[in-house]
Amino acid sequence: MVEQFTTEGGKEPNTTPGGGVWMSGGGLATDNKGSMYFATGNGYASQLHGTPVPGRQPPTSLEEAAVNMKINDDGSLSVADFFMPWEKEQLDGADKDLGTTPLELLPPDVFKCANVKRMGVVTGKSGKTYMWNLDNLGGYQMGANKLDAIPQAPIQNENSVYAGAGVYPLEGGYIYINVIQYQTHVFKFSCDANGNPAFTKVADSPEKAAYVLGVGHGTTTSLNGQAGTGLYWMTDVDGFNLRIYNAVPQGGSLQLIKSANIPGVTKFSRPVFGDGRAYVGTTQGLLYAFGSPVNLPLTCTSPVDFGKVLINKTSTPITVQCQANVYTQLTSITLKNPKNFQISGLPNMPIDVPAGQNISFKAVFAPVAPGPLSVDVAIGTSNADTKYASNTPVSLKGIGSSDKPLLSVNPNLVSFNGVIVGQSQDGETSSVIFTNQGDGLLTVQGLDYSVVSETGALVTPNKTANGVQVGPFTFSNIPTTIAGNSDAIVNINFNPKATGNYAVYIHVRTDGGTKIFDVVGTASSSPKALLEFQAADGSGRWIPYTNNSPPFTFGSVYEQQTKVLKMRLTNNGSASAGSLSVTVSKPPFGVPGIVGAQNGADLGEGTTLAAGESATANLFCSVPMSQVNIDSYNGSATWVMNTGDPNFGKQFIQFTCTAIAEQVGPLYANGSAVYRYNGCYKENNPGRQLKTQLWGQDPATTNNKCLNACAAAGWAIAATEYETECWCGNNFPIALANETDCNYRCAGNQSQTCGGNGYFHDGSFMSLFTNGKGKPPTISAGGPVVVKSVGPYNYTGCFMEPAGARALGSDKTASDEMTLETCASYCSAYTYFGIEYASECYCGNTLASGAAKTTEDQCSMTCGGNQTQICGAGNRLTTYKRINNDPVPPPSGTSTTSSTATATSGPIAVPKAGKFTYQGCYTEGTNTRALADVNTATNSMTVEQCASFCSAYTYMAVEYSSECYCGNTIGAGAVLATDNGCTMTCSGNSSEYCGGPNRLNFYKGTQASTTSGTSTTTSSTSTTSTTSTGTSTTTTPTGPTAVPLAGSYAYQGCYSEGTNGRALGAKYTVSGTMTVEQCATFCNGYTYMGVEYSSECYCDNTIAAGSVLVTDGGCSMTCGGNQKELCGGPNRLNFYKKSGSSSSSTTSTSSTSAASTTGPVIVPSSGTFSYKGCYSEGTNGRALSDKNTAAQSMTVEVCATFCKGYAYMGVEYSTECFCGNTINAGSALATSGCTMTCGGNPRQLCGGPNRLNFYAAGAASSSKTSTTTSQTSTTSKTTSTSTSTSTSTTSTAVSTGPVTVSNLAGYKYLGCYNEVAGGRALSDLQNPIPASTVSVESCSKACAQYNYFGVEYSGECYCGNKINTGSALVSGNDPSTTQCNMRCNGNSTEYCGGPNRLNMYQKTSSASATTSSTTTSPTTSPSAYPGNVNYAYTACYTDSTASRTLSDLVLADNAMTIDKCLTACNAYTYAAVEYGQECWCGNTIAATGKKAPQESDCNFQCPGNPSQFCGAGDRMSLYTRKASAPKAKFAAAQAAATSTAAKTSTTQTRSSTTKSSTATSSTTTSSTSKTSSTTVQPTASQTLNSYTYLGCANQTSPYALAGFSTQSTTTTTSSCQKFCASKNYGLAGTTNGNTCFCGNGLQSFSSLKQPSTKCNEPCAGNTTEICGGQGYLSVWNATSAINIPPTTAKQVGYYPLKGCYNSTTPSTTKSGKPQSLLSGSGFTAGPLSPLDVEACVSYCSIKDFAVAGLEAGNKCICGMAKDVANVQDEALGGCNTLCTGNKREFCGGKEKTLVYAFDQGSVDGNGKPKSMGQSNEAVIKPAA
Repeated sequence: MVEQFTTEGGKEPNTTPGGGVWMSGGGLATDNKGSMYFATGNGYASQLHGTPVPGRQPPTSLEEAAVNMKINDDGSLSVADFFMPWEKEQLDGADKDLGTTPLELLPPDVFKCANVKRMGVVTGKSGKTYMWNLDNLGGYQMGANKLDAIPQAPIQNENSVYAGAGVYPLEGGYIYINVIQYQTHVFKFSCDANGNPAFTKVADSPEKAAYVLGVGHGTTTSLNGQAGTGLYWMTDVDGFNLRIYNAVPQGGSLQLIKSANIPGVTKFSRPVFGDGRAYVGTTQGLLYAFGSPVNLPLTCTSPVDFGKVLINKTSTPITVQCQANVYTQLTSITLKNPKNFQISGLPNMPIDVPAGQNISFKAVFAPVAPGPLSVDVAIGTSNADTKYASNTPVSLKGIGSSDKPLLSVNPNLVSFNGVIVGQSQDGETSSVIFTNQGDGLLTVQGLDYSVVSETGALVTPNKTANGVQVGPFTFSNIPTTIAGNSDAIVNINFNPKATGNYAVYIHVRTDGGTKIFDVVGTASSSPKALLEFQAADGSGRWIPYTNNSPPFTFGSVYEQQTKVLKMRLTNNGSASAGSLSVTVSKPPFGVPGIVGAQNGADLGEGTTLAAGESATANLFCSVPMSQVNIDSYNGSATWVMNTGDPNFGKQFIQFTCTAIAEQVGPLYANGSAVYRYNGCYKENNPGRQLKTQLWGQDPATTNNKCLNACAAAGWAIAATEYETECWCGNNFPIALANETDCNYRCAGNQSQTCGGNGYFHDGSFMSLFTNGKGKPPTISAGGPVVVKSVGPYNYTGCFMEPAGARALGSDKTASDEMTLETCASYCSAYTYFGIEYASECYCGNTLASGAAKTTEDQCSMTCGGNQTQICGAGNRLTTYKRINNDPVPPPSGTSTTSSTATATSGPIAVPKAGKFTYQGCYTEGTNTRALADVNTATNSMTVEQCASFCSAYTYMAVEYSSECYCGNTIGAGAVLATDNGCTMTCSGNSSEYCGGPNRLNFYKGTQASTTSGTSTTTSSTSTTSTTSTGTSTTTTPTGPTAVPLAGSYAYQGCYSEGTNGRALGAKYTVSGTMTVEQCATFCNGYTYMGVEYSSECYCDNTIAAGSVLVTDGGCSMTCGGNQKELCGGPNRLNFYKKSGSSSSSTTSTSSTSAASTTGPVIVPSSGTFSYKGCYSEGTNGRALSDKNTAAQSMTVEVCATFCKGYAYMGVEYSTECFCGNTINAGSALATSGCTMTCGGNPRQLCGGPNRLNFYAAGAASSSKTSTTTSQTSTTSKTTSTSTSTSTSTTSTAVSTGPVTVSNLAGYKYLGCYNEVAGGRALSDLQNPIPASTVSVESCSKACAQYNYFGVEYSGECYCGNKINTGSALVSGNDPSTTQCNMRCNGNSTEYCGGPNRLNMYQKTSSASATTSSTTTSPTTSPSAYPGNVNYAYTACYTDSTASRTLSDLVLADNAMTIDKCLTACNAYTYAAVEYGQECWCGNTIAATGKKAPQESDCNFQCPGNPSQFCGAGDRMSLYTRKASAPKAKFAAAQAAATSTAAKTSTTQTRSSTTKSSTATSSTTTSSTSKTSSTTVQPTASQTLNSYTYLGCANQTSPYALAGFSTQSTTTTTSSCQKFCASKNYGLAGTTNGNTCFCGNGLQSFSSLKQPSTKCNEPCAGNTTEICGGQGYLSVWNATSAINIPPTTAKQVGYYPLKGCYNSTTPSTTKSGKPQSLLSGSGFTAGPLSPLDVEACVSYCSIKDFAVAGLEAGNKCICGMAKDVANVQDEALGGCNTLCTGNKREFCGGKEKTLVYAFDQGSVDGNGKPKSMGQSNEAVIKPAA
């Protein structure tokens, strides 16, 4: 024996009875976690005797108890927890065992709540069902008023229970209680609002249990755990011995589906199950098995109902007749229980009964007890056919009645729990039912009372006017007689005068028998509520609640900290006080804000506290991380509570908290920061937004360090960027970005933010602070703009400076704080003024000859003093003319030559234009432009205009009617065409040819610069010829020359100005007598000097980004003080460097070597490093992060020396050097951006903004690289040949490094392959394993289901079933020649590809794809998909980034198919798929969009369906909506909304093109929903109150719905709809849970295509509804049932209503037609894209027009402010035509234009239009 234990283990003598464990045969329970559970019977030790004891302090006598025993490791037992009913001693006195049923453990995966994770159930002889928390059974009298401390009050049943509960753990969970003599009760499980279990009675069984003990334990089954298959089984010793019900009740009743009579069923038993059968044992030694239904051999009369018969009497016999269904032999006829029934007239047996023959016998009913009675007759047979049963049952039933009286009393226990003394003057009343079950009159002979026990001494009651009184109990309405089969209700009143526990035991004596029932009660004094909150100072004090004067407070809480304090509720009544109940409790759980409750369970409704007992709830103030130096802010929350204390009342308990952000940098005396955080700003927009960088790579960078440094230097603005950089300035940047764009942590303090790379990792951003003295710009809607008028001056255009002169030369000034207003004031005495280069102001009365007007985009620099204004560019002036002066000269190249031209019969290829001569019709390059240096496009293009634009270049070409390209070199693949494709006329002169689709009319200038192998430099006065042999021939100059040496400065060449600023910007001077020597003297002390534009001198120690050596002859202007010297030119400097300054560049020994240099170059190798390409930075950090440095003297060689020993190095932004052994995530090969020269050598390239010239160690030593270097060097000097040869020889040593795996089992190595331009060679599965584990073997396993795999760039693995077009073999596996030479991250002995290169492998067993050196075709050839029911395929069309063929990119999906795109474009006329994965939509095809030269140009397979073509690079597979297609659901405004929301768009990068898209990615990461499980998310087209739900839209600035708004704590969807209808608006939108917006049209920047999860805020007034989200609106549209009259929209975005105007002016055009009011472009809406006001304003805004006009309901026209400046508007009533796309708005009228004009000041800083909230105009009657 391992252990022995007694439940009666105290000092009491062993003669004290009780405490047994029997549980009606139920077993002990274990949780398999070390605990054993059971329940015990009654006993009489009564050690506790009314003293409350916690469950963890068990007594030694465990009687009337539920027990949790720990099973120790050695098998011994120890008591861990216990429970005893509060009335334990009374139950003992009445012999009411608790443990009559087994303690059952409910399945914890179903029966669990927030506060109770594991539950148990027991029902005792008292009829009470107890539910326990198995982890806290409850002890004794630990509940309120010394009652039970259990999760749910006990459930009182009518009678004793011996059967264990049935448990059904499916469909929510049910339990079943089989009550002696009563129905089975069914209780449904749930959890209440406080997280406690709740079992609710939902049904009864139709049948009652037997009148004698024996009903069995409940059991449930199901079919493999499937819901809906549950059965409830029970056995009984009488009636139907086995009953089977549907487990889930219907209509309040269990449905009996099968029953059986089984003789001798054992009491308290249950069926057991196995192999699809149910087994029931009997006292007769038989086991009954039930399985599939069987055939009965006899059909008998059954059931036989005898009706009502007096007990001890016999009924009239009834004949039971049976007919044989099959030939059978009758062997026996047996009555299972002859107590109440008898049978007779049985045939002699055995007897054969042929099929169809009848046998019969008689039965009588002779009841000996009242009530419904039944029994089965079992007819035994022997059958030859085994398909028939051997037993046929016949059911007999009847009701026993008595002609004499018969008493019953229910219930047999009445309890009064927790009655408050004196609370009710009349006490509390309950009742008990006396029933006469007999037919005769029942006489009540008397009632006997005991206050000791049911067998204790009797007491004499007091007879009062109210009834019979025993102690505090009064019994009234005691009957003297009860008629037959009738009830009498006896009232029991409990009205104690003192606290305590009371009981009385009553014997009811009648002539129909004696019955006993018990009455118990507990009396208490009134509770008193004391509410307190912990002090915020941490002292431990408790602060009493004083009706919110002041509120409970958390004090100050700092960012990224959470303070948790407790609120405590105490029952502060006397020792005898009754329980204090929490009657109302609405904690601030899950509410928005920084203050809240930790859960909704603590101090929840239903909480009860005994006298002196307390309960607490945790509340928190949690302040999120924020940027430093923001203002403190307050948070608050409210808890609504009421209790059972009559003096407490309903309270709204307030909690407050002050959130404090860290204050850093210079501080005021009160501790607040001088520099306040101003926001996250966009960098490189264009150029550096703050001009002064204090440091660039400081790992100790924090915001406080930067602020202190900028303050010490006297700057008004400070900003941190890129984790380690500090910048200062006085002028604000242009663009304020979203806070999420600043996502980098400061290197010196990870809790601070120091800039970022954007939410979509698409840019650079700075965290900016200001002391209030900075100069903030007025942020315009679309960034910097061309200001149309400044004082008395109007804008005239962007002009090029003429060659050798100034366009405006009368006067000039310059300032870093330049604005248009400043220049206009300075030039006020002149007709013209113009600003160039952001800071230079020029004046004049005439424009100089040769000053040519160019395209708007040529003037792209923002003004130094106002970055919202455009102030020219290098050699470009933003020009203004005083009103009413002479007209501006026309653009160059547009003058007519008809007087000298020979008449032709059609257009011609112009033979000569300017310096250019026609060369023929050329193709574009293979993967690039034929001429890629600069380009322009205009709808007035001519050959002459292009020649003028390209005058500084060697080549020019015109293409596609309106495009002009320039260059000094011809791109690879551009050749003379043979298809005569140059057939399109110039858009500005139809008599000239301007190329065609992908074809250029090609011209060459007379100044050829460079030819292969020979370098020639030509000027107007001297010629220098240089060949590779190093010899030169020089002609004596006859004109001005570049001075070779001036003072200590040596000439370096002709340089361009910087990209976004001066090449040399530290110091400058201007003089009309400038010479090179004068500039050298002025710049003494600086490293560099330059002379420009005859009279300008510039100095600096560094060269600005973008300034490069040029050979375009631009340095051709003579010095103002010496006509024999050259002093630069327009945007060109004769550039000098001080002798002796450090430079790492190599000086050639050839006297002519400088002539071969055409600009800065990529250094191919340095030290052990070789160049790999231009790379982007990483996604969330630097590409190389191991080590870095920065210096103004940076060169590639300096960086290579610094990074010696590392695997990689990169140079960035002219001066920065980075090293690393791994390339961080997101860094990838870029196609552009590495354009900045090195700070220490302007002839080398050192990356760019967010771009690195990237080098890898080890690869530079290969013989191929060395040989290439040798060949290149030979052209400049012969001495380098031997060095290179030596290097080559050294590199041929046998390698001991990694190898190319060429013998992988199951695979064939194909070689080193290139990636596809703009895509992947293998695209089915990308990077399936971590980069750190990539090897050839690991990648092959990850790609096992594919035909091909490839490894790239050390840590990338790609899989595919085909090699995509464009990927080809570039080298084999020779280590000395392969371009796949990077070690695998997961195995350094193997090669894993290289930059843009893959080691490619093919399954040897696969035949699904074939490989050649160029491409792999799919098994099924793709084709152009014909379309769907709404769209038909049109053709393959061209596209370009300069002018999109279709306007809106709505979807970018790496699983794109044609069908997916056609569905996305359902609201549009056209749909197209480009580049494999981009879906474009539009209602018009742009003029630049043409059919591609060949259908085969669209050859990219759709990634989601390789059998379809999805366009190609700059090629679209285009589809047109069929005329038969139904009208699109959405107005054109939705299309506009999609295209204009680019500010929040996703950026898609491919090849060299970056596109902004509003498309929602197919892999959207949804936000966490705030709604509860009961909150209902509206669905599309759902209706409510005659409104239809449209969807979730993003809020915008200006507001998306801009008519009216209101905010309330009671906001609901219905209240918002009602409010908007009252304001005559048809759209109602709710946001943030509590705010309502109204309008008749959704603003263009807002889109209904937002994910539904963004609208996730419960309505403040009804938490079961959704009211938008943070920054998102739930939008509802009024149906026709709501009468919304049409109105005139008052404002759209930044365009307020200006008025209604006549559509034409009194003026006429050249053709004599009336002049239109508005002069810009426009469109007429069609049936598939109906018009509304928002769509028109959006269109004009995109086109950069200041005025939008609507006419006749379907026409949109754009214009300038001047168009309506002096025109009188008409009455609004004339603009009375409804918009075709929105019948609630007017869109002009017949010959009337409704005008909206841009006004920056019409919207406040919060995004609220100033027109918002104004009443609608008087109702205008719509036109018929």
